[in-house]
Amino acid sequence: MIDLHQLAAFCTMSLLLSAIPGPSVLFVVGRALAHGRRAALASVLGNALGGYALVVAVAFGVGNVVARSALAFSLIKIAGAAYLVFLGVQAIRGSRTPPPEPGAARTAARGTLRQTWEGFTVGVTNPKSIVFLTAVLPQFVDRDAGHVVGQILLLGLAGALLQLASDSVWGLAASAARAWFGRSPRRMSLVGGAGGMAMIGLGVTVAATGRAD
Repeated sequence: MIDLHQLAAFCTMSLLLSAIPGPSVLFVVGRALAHGRRAALASVLGNALGGYALVVAVAFGVGNVVARSALAFSLIKIAGAAYLVFLGVQAIRGSRTPPPEPGAARTAARGTLRQTWEGFTVGVTNPKSIVFLTAVLPQFVDRDAGHVVGQILLLGLAGALLQLASDSVWGLAASAARAWFGRSPRRMSLVGGAGGMAMIGLGVTVAATGRAD
């Protein structure tokens, strides 16, 4: 159903792009610095799921409509940028408060679900992903072989899994650095604030990004 050479080419390109620090990596690093390893990995998972939701949208033609509509594209871009700024402000405020008591682990599962959802929201509103998947992903589809929707979904799944692995490495590395800073409450406060500022900066950058046309 899918050409293995096309799959290999798409995976190679996806891996190279994932290895280059971009909005996805900066978001995960910011989350790791601000909130730690659990939040970083939950954000990675949510971000990958959000990216795959865009793949599904491209497979069924919705992504193309959004990419071609200046209004829809701008609305999604501004919503994503505003959400990143909101998360950054939350991280900065959280860096000024003392960490929760050890007995507060009961709420960890709910916190992880929330962080996964936040990562999903950022992933599904990433304007660069919308443009990339709409413009590039269909080029790796063998239309003569049929099952175009299935091919797009499989290619997108491969790309999402590679992104999941690559972003996890960045998240773990950043959270390891945070663990060292965590030995000092003052350093921890500074690094948490730095993670929040990184997310705010990313939000501003996303908002300022224009369309290619």
